[in-house]
Amino acid sequence: MSTQREMAAADNQAQIFLQPVAAPSILGFFGLAAAVFILGAYWGNWFGDSTTAYLVFPFIAFVGGLAQFLAGMWAYRARDGVATALHGIWGAFFMAYGLLFLLAATGAIVIPNGSFVAMGYWFLAMAGITWTITAAAFAESGMMGIVSFVLALATSFLAVGSLIGNGVLLGIGGWAFIVAAVFAWYTAAALMVDTAYGRRVLPVIKFGPARMNRPMNAGYGEPGVVPGQ
Repeated sequence: MSTQREMAAADNQAQIFLQPVAAPSILGFFGLAAAVFILGAYWGNWFGDSTTAYLVFPFIAFVGGLAQFLAGMWAYRARDGVATALHGIWGAFFMAYGLLFLLAATGAIVIPNGSFVAMGYWFLAMAGITWTITAAAFAESGMMGIVSFVLALATSFLAVGSLIGNGVLLGIGGWAFIVAAVFAWYTAAALMVDTAYGRRVLPVIKFGPARMNRPMNAGYGEPGVVPGQ
């Protein structure tokens, strides 16, 4: 009887399967770096002609949009709220931006040369969200905070520049995007190299508590997935 009771109790016990998750922000920051570099070069007048719409939309939509949005969803699974917000919202933005260029390439719409009020409001909305993300990002990683800060600053310049049609502000926003791309590339490289070597190689400036040391409490997200991976 005792053995039967033990077997029945064992059958009723919950089983937890560990599911390790690679750091989603590696993909997310690489996608972000590539997309904002291309847009920064475009807004900074490094390139741009009648064929730009054809060349830009697939890269922005898939590299900056789809790849980063997927990284945001994987960050959600890893219980990383800041990375989910950053990569999720910017991935969605880049998919929308790529679609805009696709419509321009097919002649469905014409992108104005002067003030682009609608685009100004796009950037205004993204600036507000990114400034909010910045406030939380520094608690998780100094480099993530720096990327978010420069990204928010660039988007603010692009918002005002698009609303009033000021080329100088658009150019400043473009150059700030390029700076954000450099920081995003470094952050992704640091996460990737650290993961590959299993130790800290490139610093990312941690301000918050060590997430790896948090207890895996029942009911706290998905069992077996470390927050912030």
